[in-house]
Amino acid sequence: MVSIGAGVNVVLKETSIHRNYLASRCFVAAVFVAQLAGCVSLAPDYVRPASPVPSHYDSVTGASHAPADIVGWRSYFQDPQLQSLIALALQNNRDLGIALARVDEARAAYGIERSAQFPSIGAQAELERSRVPGDLNLTGKPLVANQYQVGLGMASWELDFWGHIRSLKDAALENYLASEAAQRAVRIDLIAQVATSYLILSELNERLFLAEQTLASRAESYRIFSRRVEVGSTSRLNLTQVAVLLTQAQSLVAQLEQERAAQVHRLTLLAGTEMDETTLRKRLSDVDAPRRLRAGAPSELLINRPDIIAAEHQLKAANANIGAARAAFFPRIALTASAGTASAELGGLFGNGSRAWTFSPVISLPLFDGGLRNSNLNLTTARHHIAVLNYEKSIQNAFRDVSDALSARMWLDYQVDIASTSLAVQLERARLSTLRYDNGSASFLDVLDAQRDLLTAQQQLVQLQRALSTSNVSLYAALGGATDEVPAADGKTVSTTDPDN
Repeated sequence: MVSIGAGVNVVLKETSIHRNYLASRCFVAAVFVAQLAGCVSLAPDYVRPASPVPSHYDSVTGASHAPADIVGWRSYFQDPQLQSLIALALQNNRDLGIALARVDEARAAYGIERSAQFPSIGAQAELERSRVPGDLNLTGKPLVANQYQVGLGMASWELDFWGHIRSLKDAALENYLASEAAQRAVRIDLIAQVATSYLILSELNERLFLAEQTLASRAESYRIFSRRVEVGSTSRLNLTQVAVLLTQAQSLVAQLEQERAAQVHRLTLLAGTEMDETTLRKRLSDVDAPRRLRAGAPSELLINRPDIIAAEHQLKAANANIGAARAAFFPRIALTASAGTASAELGGLFGNGSRAWTFSPVISLPLFDGGLRNSNLNLTTARHHIAVLNYEKSIQNAFRDVSDALSARMWLDYQVDIASTSLAVQLERARLSTLRYDNGSASFLDVLDAQRDLLTAQQQLVQLQRALSTSNVSLYAALGGATDEVPAADGKTVSTTDPDN
């Protein structure tokens, strides 16, 4: 009997070892298969849509065939005060802060989708104590049982044979990259807005300076003519005409002060913080003009314009979502497993024969879902088509932006030359009309008209000079100008590298 019992024990022990060996082999094989999983992707092969714009800009705009100039804003905007305002806006602007937060949001979403490629393994310890009444067991007495268990467990882990998880991860990655490019677009737009607002404010300072000079001159003329009326050397009609000129100048000064205050408020909002208004009195003639840029070829917009880059990443994300929708038509295979020790006594938890394990593969395939999977595939296909149209529209908008900026720069150059000549003529006209009136050979009405036209010519020239500078700012933004790296308000900067780093 002893030999038979020993033989049975040996057989049972060998059988247990054989089962453990087979289980471990099965688990290793499952992990190996899982490593191969995800190699198949049902997403369509990505092909960049053809550019829906000509290969070159209109020659009328004066575009050059040389490569485009893409420089950082510190190199492009050379005025020190403007550089300070841009740096302030990049640190404090709320719209940019929102864009930065969206990048963080997209990065976290990518991390969530990426983590689904790996098994979730956790440790657990369990104590179970139970009491069975006597009438429910063979002994007829109440039975109290204990069970202790410690082990590692793997939650339901999907084997990505058809690329479902991989497609979702790729879509999340492209959305992250799109948000990062969109953040760059917000930065460039913010820089352009600050530069434009600063130039408009400088224009208003220049026009206000000229208007105040004219106001002082006309106030002095009104004093002189009032004295002449008192002594009877001129008519009251001439005095009223001088008063008209004076009120015209007063009205213009008040109007410019109002516009200037509104522009200061806009610049303050862009900067995101309060500024000393007294330091914002620089006139346009004292501002260092931005550099002149070459536009290059429209194809360069595809790699320089962040909004186009973002649209293409969104197109790739839509492409990956089609793969995920297609994978839903195939079976889903998931693994659940655990390994550890179990015993009825705490002291025997780690003893011989206390090993315990489970291995549970699950295969599932919906047989009827009321057309849910078909509708989801149709939805992702429609969104892909929309993404293609948005991408093409972004390219067309970029082409127009550059063309508009180039044509504006060329024609504003011409208009500034004309306005400069016109101002010189008006100055001479005002001088001659005043001289003729003093000699009694012309009426004061000629002087009145000449003074009005002179003020208009002065104001118009300053406006055109500012518009010319603004066209250079617009071209910088249209070309997708590089942004110098400036810390955000919290001292962080957005990484343009792999989000996994």
